[in-house]
Amino acid sequence: MSLKTKQIIALVDEDFEDLELWGPVMRLREEGANVILTGKEKGKTYYGKYGVPAEAEANFSDINPQDFDGILVPGGWAPDKLRRFDEVIHMVQHMEENKKIIGQICHAGWVLVSANILEGKKVTSTPGIKDDMKNAGAIWSDEEVVVDGNIVSSRRPPDIPAYCKELVKAFMNN
Repeated sequence: MSLKTKQIIALVDEDFEDLELWGPVMRLREEGANVILTGKEKGKTYYGKYGVPAEAEANFSDINPQDFDGILVPGGWAPDKLRRFDEVIHMVQHMEENKKIIGQICHAGWVLVSANILEGKKVTSTPGIKDDMKNAGAIWSDEEVVVDGNIVSSRRPPDIPAYCKELVKAFMNN
């Protein structure tokens, strides 16, 4: 297990994109990482857009980002909710400031926009938020996965295999 020392936050809120949360979480856990599902309320079951459940193992205030090696932000409609929590913004900003891994896919880019960390970064996302990403200073590219330093970004569910491959590699090298 190559990632058994890694501690990773996976953010959850209602209407996350089921595959964009669980695909990376399962892949990183398969490599031995300790991935903690983190939502506003510990113990609450959040449901994805297609009904897949995810129970929060921690709440935002339980998390000290210094204790973690990175963060995963799923897509779906959850990012529009997640970006409203100061604790989430602080976690993402901490990861960027300390060059820890930030995984974002699809609409997850909205959280990075709100964290104001995209200036000059090459990223991808769902084309639906391309303008938001560019307006936040990102260099947007229509590719299945883009790695720029500590940020690993991807577009949508069909890109999950390439996204997971780069996430694992990023965590192994960080």
